[in-house]
Amino acid sequence: MHNEPQRPSRDDEIELFELVQGVWLQKLWVGVVAAPIVAAGVAYALLATPVYEAKMFVEPPTQNDIAQLNFGRGGDSGLIPLTVKEVYETHLQALQSEGVRTRFFRDVYLPSLNEENRRGSRDSLYSDFGSVLTVTPAGKGSTTRYAVTASIPDPQQAVKWVVAYNALAAESAKREVLDSNRSEMMIKADNLQTQIEGAKASARKEREDRIAQLREALIVAKSIGLEKPPVISQSLSTEVSAAMGGSLTYMRGSKALEAEIANLESRASDEPFINGLRPLQEKVMFYRNVKLDPSLIQVYEQDGAVELPDRPIKPKKSLIVVLSVVMGLGAGVLAAIARSLWVRRRRVQS
Repeated sequence: MHNEPQRPSRDDEIELFELVQGVWLQKLWVGVVAAPIVAAGVAYALLATPVYEAKMFVEPPTQNDIAQLNFGRGGDSGLIPLTVKEVYETHLQALQSEGVRTRFFRDVYLPSLNEENRRGSRDSLYSDFGSVLTVTPAGKGSTTRYAVTASIPDPQQAVKWVVAYNALAAESAKREVLDSNRSEMMIKADNLQTQIEGAKASARKEREDRIAQLREALIVAKSIGLEKPPVISQSLSTEVSAAMGGSLTYMRGSKALEAEIANLESRASDEPFINGLRPLQEKVMFYRNVKLDPSLIQVYEQDGAVELPDRPIKPKKSLIVVLSVVMGLGAGVLAAIARSLWVRRRRVQS
């Protein structure tokens, strides 16, 4: 036996009809209840302070924007060239740092408030500021393109704020990058200077050792009465050189040895005799005195112009009006149903 679908009974149809009829008879109550709700929604939509949103989009700088930072880096300098990613990450960190936010809050946001609002809790005001100015990725999955957003009643001020906040972060980031670069340059110069001082000390020791060797050779030369270097007559091509060294240094003669000892002892500086010293000194001077032009360095690139908003993001007037009408009618219908049921009950009781 097949089960037939149940159809609405006649009584159900009658009850539904009576319910609708009852609401219609109580339509005045629908209007009475709905009117204040709709009026409140319309009033809010018309009187609420509009909020405008300005956005500034930033992205990584170009290689040319950071070219000056790599002056003196790479090659055999031992200093790794800075990358676009490293420089841009410094800017992103500055954009989201508490230091930059606090400074902007103190110097820009608080002065924009009236005297009464400024008297509120500092923590509460800072919390409100957190929703007024935000830094977020510009789109889903974006890791490089960010948006600085200001949402306030004055559209022109919103534009000024996003520009000023990003400029403040860029100033902080550029200063950090330049300070870090300067510190690395000075460390490089100090290391080279240490290398130079080591070479000088080594040359001085070598000169002292040379004097000691010549003194011993002088003793030998004087003990055998050799004043001048001998010449071997059999072969002129094999005459003893005045620069003869090693164990035969004494054969240069006492006069030559005494002259060289006097010369070494009176030498004012060993620098001219140190191989590769001058290039090292030039590098030290370069790293200590290198100057970069901050105006030629950019830690970010702006993506497009900051447009002046011409339509508020809230309140959404049409949506508020529609919702207030729906809520008002819904509340009015419920009130009419309740009134109708109450009237019917009183009739039955009477």
